[in-house]
Amino acid sequence: MIKRILLIFQRDLKISIRNFLTLYILIIPILFAIMINVFSPGINDTTVEVVLLKGENQEQSDFFQQFAKVELMDTIDEIETRVGKRDNIIGVLPGKNNEYYVLNQGNEPEYVVDSVKQLVTYHHYDIGVDDSLAEILDYGRDIPPLKKVMVNVSMIFTSVLAGMIIALNIVEEKTENTISAIHLSPVSRLEFIAGKSLIGVFVPIVGSLLILLITGFRDINYFHALLMVSTSCIISILVGFFEGINNDDVMNAAGNMKILFLPLFGSIAGEELLSDKWQVLFYWIPFYWTYKGNDLVLTNSGTLLDILKYSGIVLGISAVVFLLLAPRIRKGLE
Repeated sequence: MIKRILLIFQRDLKISIRNFLTLYILIIPILFAIMINVFSPGINDTTVEVVLLKGENQEQSDFFQQFAKVELMDTIDEIETRVGKRDNIIGVLPGKNNEYYVLNQGNEPEYVVDSVKQLVTYHHYDIGVDDSLAEILDYGRDIPPLKKVMVNVSMIFTSVLAGMIIALNIVEEKTENTISAIHLSPVSRLEFIAGKSLIGVFVPIVGSLLILLITGFRDINYFHALLMVSTSCIISILVGFFEGINNDDVMNAAGNMKILFLPLFGSIAGEELLSDKWQVLFYWIPFYWTYKGNDLVLTNSGTLLDILKYSGIVLGISAVVFLLLAPRIRKGLE
């Protein structure tokens, strides 16, 4: 039984890779992750970077490391070459009479250059952190809010894409009359459904993993992430089967899958923009609870009990949807 299920999954995966449309869907998570890194830089991307002459002034190097990311080079020529690269690193070089000068390309953001100049001044006058009269209030945000939202949405979106692949594969098999051959083969209906569903689990898990790694979320609890991704893909698998069985055209099936976009983006907008009293309007949408669960995963602020609660709610809603769609899916496979 397991062997036949895996064979169906392998066949679907090979077909998806050969088909341009489904292959494009498979690589979308990677494109998402790259776009997130481009349009929503991380916290470290706002850090001031400085390059110093190695061994020239260890006290200065230690001072700068309190406020900036410091690189050390052996020669001034190496520093000039490093500053000439495409990032915004600034060189600080020794001059005459124990003075220092700032080396930059000229196209760096003004605040970066000004920050380095201030650090040079502070070091010259021996002004450190202990001399500050300001009190620092930490909101505990280690991740830019926009980046967290974009990663969260992309993870959920991969499950919708997986459902779309299932729909497209089923429509293709209908046009080739291979579904009707199930009745003449040793593959049972349950094995067929399980085999087809595997790609609907495989794509979200692999896609979400790639998104997390590429965007820098490497210190989260991946078991919690796996729980949320595994439960969130169920609703997309069900809709993918429903649309695949009830459509005879690939483009119609793909277009109808877009019906999931409305509750997906609507629930996320409601969670982010509306007050608590309006949140109840979105309780029926599984993506709403997936989004809340993913938020805990991405911020490392949720316990296993929290994740089980949100994934359990998603499972419950998916079970209701299954009861509604199962008769039509069963009839379509007869």
